[in-house]
Amino acid sequence: MTRTTPGDLLVLHATRTLGHATAARLAERAGLSQAETVEHLLDAQSRGWANHSSFAGEGGWSLTEAGTRYGERLLAAELDSAGARTAVEEVYRDFLPTNDLVAAACTAWQLTEMAIGSQPVTLTATIDALTQPARTLAQLETRLTAHLPRFAGYHHRFTAALHLASIEPKWITGTDRDSCHRVWFELHEDLIATLQLTR
Repeated sequence: MTRTTPGDLLVLHATRTLGHATAARLAERAGLSQAETVEHLLDAQSRGWANHSSFAGEGGWSLTEAGTRYGERLLAAELDSAGARTAVEEVYRDFLPTNDLVAAACTAWQLTEMAIGSQPVTLTATIDALTQPARTLAQLETRLTAHLPRFAGYHHRFTAALHLASIEPKWITGTDRDSCHRVWFELHEDLIATLQLTR
C-alpha cells in the first residue's frame, strides 16, 4: 500500500534536496501550490527549521541544522510506517554502481568543457555513457514509488535533460537548470536523507 507524504515534509525535503531555492522552485519540486509552499516555509522558519537568505543575488530558502535533523526524523517515520526501509536500502545498494558511472561521465564532460584533463570526451560519448543509467533509473524509480510516491519524477527529468543535451550541452552538468547532473545529485541526496546516510 502506498502512502502520500504530508505537505510540510514535502517542502522540508525539497528544501534539503535543492539546497538553496526560491519558493517557486520548491513548490515545483514538492508538487504543491506556491501559496501552500510559502505557508509551510514560514511555519518552518518560525520553528527554526528554515532560513531565507540571498545567495548570488537571488533570494532563497535553506534548512537549518535543526531543520535537517527534524526532516530526517519525519522521513524515518514515513519510511517505517510504509514498511519500506528494506526495499529502499536495496534500491540504494543497486543505485551506487550506476552513481559511479554517472559521476565519472559528468566529471569527464566537465573537464572537457574546461579544456583540462588528458582524455577529453565528445558530447556523443557522454550522452551514450548516460543512456544506460537513464534506463536503470526507470527501474529504480518504479521500485521506490511502489512504496513512496514522492520519488516519482526523477526518471522523466533525467531523460528530458539527456534529450536536450544533444541540442544544448549545458543540460549535462549545468547548475542553472534541471541538468542530468543536478537531477542525479538530487536523487542521491533524496536517498541518503531518507536512509539517514552520508555521502
